Amino acid sequence: MNIGIPKERRPNEYRVGLSPAGVRMLCHHGHTCFVENEAGKGAGFSNLEYEQAGARIVFSPEEVFGRADLLLKMARPMKEEIEWLRPDAAFAAFLHLASARQDKLELLVKNNITAIAYEQIQEADGTRPVLRPLSQIGGTMAAQTAARLLQNKWGGRGILLGMIPGVPPAEVAILGGGVVGTYAARAFRGLGAHVTVLDNDMDALQHISENLCGVVTMLSTPHNIARVTAYADVAIGAVLVP
Repeated sequence: MNIGIPKERRPNEYRVGLSPAGVRMLCHHGHTCFVENEAGKGAGFSNLEYEQAGARIVFSPEEVFGRADLLLKMARPMKEEIEWLRPDAAFAAFLHLASARQDKLELLVKNNITAIAYEQIQEADGTRPVLRPLSQIGGTMAAQTAARLLQNKWGGRGILLGMIPGVPPAEVAILGGGVVGTYAARAFRGLGAHVTVLDNDMDALQHISENLCGVVTMLSTPHNIARVTAYADVAIGAVLVP
């Protein structure tokens, strides 16, 4: 099978669809990998590393899309990228189907493209093994981003999340107690913030209550959401499908 790994084109997107280690594994099993020039640069992988793993470097997006039986991306494709795919090809990416544009979906159907949404891949127990590590990263980074945005320099109120004697901690409200919400709560709590997590799943709230000391849990109702967000310094949306 011909497998294509293109350069991501969306602003501030530094990820790449496959690492050199993944390329080496696929080439070892007889597949041919085409990697677009400098596709891995933002993630710290050079063309040389891909070549040493067995990949072929190509120098135009049209070529990597056109050669691929299966294209591996991270970000959802732009319209021109869908048009570059040859009919009957397949690609995998985080497609965010809940908010996907209708014209893109229609173009995929028209060209008979098989689209695999990483975020929709589920185990028998309902867990999402591909989405989970990205959710862990996103939840943890939420605390770092919030801490920066609370600074005056970035338009914030000039407060810290916590850990200062004699100063009350910031109030953080997290809507959603799944993987993103749990990791966000852990990160905010570690920085000293007062954290409240709201969810309509009592099992999720019980898991957080038992494993994250000091985190307040509340059932997600309109009344409770309004009550908590009214005084929150930071509000985090961590619901998979709003």
